[in-house]
Amino acid sequence: MRRNILFASPGVLLAAGWLLGCAPRQSPSELRWESLRQEMVSRQIEARGIRNPRVLAAMRSVPRHVFVPEPFRSEAYGDSPLPIGDGQTISQPYIVALMTELAGPQPSDRALEVGTGSGYQAAVLANLVREVYSVEILEALAHEAAKLIRSLGYDNITLRVGDGYAGWPEKAPFDLILVTAAPERVPEALLDQLASGGRMVVPVGQEGGVQSLELIRKKPEGTGEIDLLSLDLDGVDYWIWEAIDVVVPRVVVVEYQDILGPDRSWTVPYSDDFSSASYPTTNGMPNFAGA
Repeated sequence: MRRNILFASPGVLLAAGWLLGCAPRQSPSELRWESLRQEMVSRQIEARGIRNPRVLAAMRSVPRHVFVPEPFRSEAYGDSPLPIGDGQTISQPYIVALMTELAGPQPSDRALEVGTGSGYQAAVLANLVREVYSVEILEALAHEAAKLIRSLGYDNITLRVGDGYAGWPEKAPFDLILVTAAPERVPEALLDQLASGGRMVVPVGQEGGVQSLELIRKKPEGTGEIDLLSLDLDGVDYWIWEAIDVVVPRVVVVEYQDILGPDRSWTVPYSDDFSSASYPTTNGMPNFAGA
């Protein structure tokens, strides 16, 4: 079977193809990595409330350790981010799974990832959507990610070197956008490139400060909303966010601090103009499976 991946440096797309043979029998080392990966999903991801079976299957199948540099590879399935060079990190497995689940990936979706990094998030997405377009501003990281993705045989990922906050207008619109590098505010270009009915998951906030993880949905009529979740990425402080519906395709955010009620639900106090909303929790984390 021939598989292809496209890699684009500024202004140039390079196509590469290769042949995949029959999958070899797993070595003891590979079996050990497989065991650690299953344990990671069970203890770190399912235990914290991730329920989407397709997301869980993707997290079980993508070999995270190959995206981690050799000095840190033994920690690849640990519950933390790890350095990948150039001052960047591969995200904590739970954060990858959480952002992916919140985005609600569908098999027919076209996805944009802002911040390729190691390529791990792109590989997870590639198991869940039709096409993945990923932009990385650091050329060395982008080339390394391209080699790794190519070695794994993905044929639905296209990489590009550039400013991810500008998106990829030639390939827009996108059904979902995942932003792995936190801006201080949601870039207008990404909102413009989100398809009608599309979803964007983005951490927002100053570097070194509290960053809120926001789910943005663009309504079919062209209005925007932010809803469901905002949380500090260290897992300490939580907020629920809602947005006012607007008649132009822009996002207006209203923040309400949450109150954790005695029934362990996340209850948001609204003014008289809003109806209350609550979400059940699993192991202390909001569970949005029924939201």
